[in-house]
Amino acid sequence: MTDKNLPQIAEGYEQLLVKLKERIRQAQVQAALAVNEGLTTLYWEIGGLILTQESQKGWGAKVVEKLANDLKLAFPEMKGFSARNLRYMKAFAAAYPDRTMVQAMPSKITWYHNCTLIDRVKDSEERIWYTVQTIENGWTRDVMVHQIESELYHRKGKAITNFQATLPAPHSELAQQVLKDPYNFDFLSLGAEALERDLERGLLDRLRKFLLEMGKGFAFVGSQYHLEVGGEDFFLDLLFYHLKLRCFIVVDLKITDFKPEYVGKMGFYLAAVDETLRHPADGATIGLILCKTKNKLVAEYTLRSSQNPIGVSEYRLARQLPKDIGQSLPTIETLQKELGDSPVFLDVSYIDFPVADGAQADSHKENAD
Repeated sequence: MTDKNLPQIAEGYEQLLVKLKERIRQAQVQAALAVNEGLTTLYWEIGGLILTQESQKGWGAKVVEKLANDLKLAFPEMKGFSARNLRYMKAFAAAYPDRTMVQAMPSKITWYHNCTLIDRVKDSEERIWYTVQTIENGWTRDVMVHQIESELYHRKGKAITNFQATLPAPHSELAQQVLKDPYNFDFLSLGAEALERDLERGLLDRLRKFLLEMGKGFAFVGSQYHLEVGGEDFFLDLLFYHLKLRCFIVVDLKITDFKPEYVGKMGFYLAAVDETLRHPADGATIGLILCKTKNKLVAEYTLRSSQNPIGVSEYRLARQLPKDIGQSLPTIETLQKELGDSPVFLDVSYIDFPVADGAQADSHKENAD
């Protein structure tokens, strides 16, 4: 039966609907919908068919609404055929015109992940990179969003290093990709008078988030790790072992700008670790100097003279409120004194709130179910 309200789409519409129903039934028979890869491929096919018909027939936006209703009637036990999700299917098919590409990567992550990538990452190369990282690291959607928001794609492998001169290939390239610049410690806030020990303590208090930012493969060995050299005591700020590189990584934390003398100190630490901790099967110990800021040229010149594999990166902390603003805000004690024990109800029904990430996430979940 033809919809009288949409006479302009009558041509070819019924054939498309029949084709989609047949394709969906085939997927059900094969039990492919129970497998994420089959579901993602199905959505890609649906999106591609809609795009083709829109291009050939000049259909408008109302077609998607009608198609969503008809598919829901035909498959009432299935979710995921809302008009919104059909639009995601179109966008997905447009983003990945090659079926082989879809089966190789996007089908390996959830539809929920794919919708998020379509929303947040417009560059195709960057989107594929995040897809690969999600597969390799097993990121949840929330972790993936965090990495996108922290611009990991633009930070990974960007540390200033001398690895090409101090490490054999391909170990040098792999080590380069392990390090970032800058490191994003937005879960940590420190005052202007903070010391390096405060930075270290803050990172250790949030070790799970710290390890997530360091990246896959970092195994925490210890903080203020004790080394005895020539009867004298020395302490490493942080010591890691990287499971993929198969080597120790010494991290030196600095709350100041980079200084050339930091490299000499790190060279001593690396020699000491190589001598006292390194196993014959391990790779050369790597040093990472984390500074508040750095002069790129100064860092590059300094590393050229070092025979030890060392990287230099900056870090970012959570932003603090300006001091004058912070002092003007009421304290918890002041609020409790003013409010007493009486509950306060605020009428916010008239405010038009923007949709938060959590709400978008719920919407994606509903569409992907």
